Amino acid sequence: FVAFHARNIAVPRLYMESGRYITGPHGVLVTRVINRKETYRTYLGVDASMSALMRPGMYGAYHHIDVVPRRGGFETVDVVGSLCENNDKFAVQRELPPAEIGDLLVIHDTGAHGHAMGFNYNGRLRPQELLLRADSSVARIRRAETPADYFATLDFPPLTLPA
Repeated sequence: FVAFHARNIAVPRLYMESGRYITGPHGVLVTRVINRKETYRTYLGVDASMSALMRPGMYGAYHHIDVVPRRGGFETVDVVGSLCENNDKFAVQRELPPAEIGDLLVIHDTGAHGHAMGFNYNGRLRPQELLLRADSSVARIRRAETPADYFATLDFPPLTLPA
C-alpha cells in the first residue's frame, strides 16, 4: 500500500501481521511426566507430543518449562514426547528442577502455534483448551477430541464384492 504525500511523492507504508507477537506469550501446554530414563542422558517422557506443539521438534524453538511442584536444585534433561519419533522433543539438554513421574511440566509461550499447528499423526487426539480469565476463573473453550472426531470425516460406501 502506498500513500501520496502532499507534494505527490509516494510514501510507502509498512503493515504487518503480528499474530505470534500478540498471542504467543499467552498460552501454555500442561503435560505430565509419565516416565524417566537414565542412560547416557536423563530423559523425561511426557504424555503430550509434538502433535500438540510442534515448534520445538520442527526447528528447535525454545519454550521455557516449569516443573510443578518445584524442587530445589537442577538437573540436565531431555524432555521428550510420546510419539516415538526422533524429533518429538520439547527440550534438549535443558537445566530444569528435578522432576518425578506424575509431576506436571508447564511449557510456556504456546499460544500462537499450539492448537493451530496440531495434528493427528499416529492417532493422537488434540487436547482440550482452557481459558484463564482475568478473575482467575477457568473456562473450557475447546473440548478434547474423541475417537469419533478422528473418524468423523471418513465416509466409505459399503463394499460389494463380485459374486
